[in-house]
Amino acid sequence: MFRHVVMFTWSDDVDDGHVAAVSAALDGLSAAIPEIVAYRHGPDAGLSDGNHDYVVVGDFESADDYVTYRDAPVHTDFIRDLIAGRVASRAAVQYAVER
Repeated sequence: MFRHVVMFTWSDDVDDGHVAAVSAALDGLSAAIPEIVAYRHGPDAGLSDGNHDYVVVGDFESADDYVTYRDAPVHTDFIRDLIAGRVASRAAVQYAVER
């Protein structure tokens, strides 16, 4: 299993409506990209200062499946349309997960 985790801190001009649009689009990605085994995402619970605002966790059978997801036009369109220019900071990591 291979896991991708990405966290965003939104720019100051991002509102709740935009975050809802991101969430809906992410739900659509899991339906559109068959290489996604499991996909979870959501806003930070706000329990600790300094956290990022939003997280996406995707599981894939292999690193190759992750790369297919990463490069899928529906995913790159999502980034272009809803993420690019709207984040103050981003952190990501990919790693192997033991079953």
